[in-house]
Amino acid sequence: MNKAIEVKSGVVAEIVEKLNRATSTIVVNYRGLTVEEVTELRKQMREAGIDYKVYKNTLVRRAAQEVGINEFNDELLVGANAIAFGYEDPVAPARILKNFIDNHPKLELKMGVVEGEFYNESQIEALASIPSREVLIAKLLGSLKAPVSNFAYLVDAIAKKAEEQEA
Repeated sequence: MNKAIEVKSGVVAEIVEKLNRATSTIVVNYRGLTVEEVTELRKQMREAGIDYKVYKNTLVRRAAQEVGINEFNDELLVGANAIAFGYEDPVAPARILKNFIDNHPKLELKMGVVEGEFYNESQIEALASIPSREVLIAKLLGSLKAPVSNFAYLVDAIAKKAEEQEA
């Protein structure tokens, strides 16, 4: 087998492995970003445990076909693309990319796959607005705690009022 074909086959296998393992995969167009901006984005991704990598579009198309993602086709997967693979929190890559785009509008969301569902640009933006898991848990606990706290305050107020009437 030709050496170039072996290398490309290895890259396709790497992409297939990442696509299978990832809970979310977001494709962005990074054209126009400076080296410093890309370095800053890579740092944010690395800190969140997200793989952010640039691959040749043809190799990504082949890997996507192998795992059954037919939306990564010749029409949508064109230009200077980078892919963010999120493994734990499916919303994290979208949230980080959306926050980065707010400060660096040259970066463009293109598409993605989150937990097996294909998302277009607007759907990814909507997904990015979902609070993190920790924030949602805190809100849930706060709403569960509120009735109990209100009841405790009410009982305390009744007890204080009864003490004042006795005195």
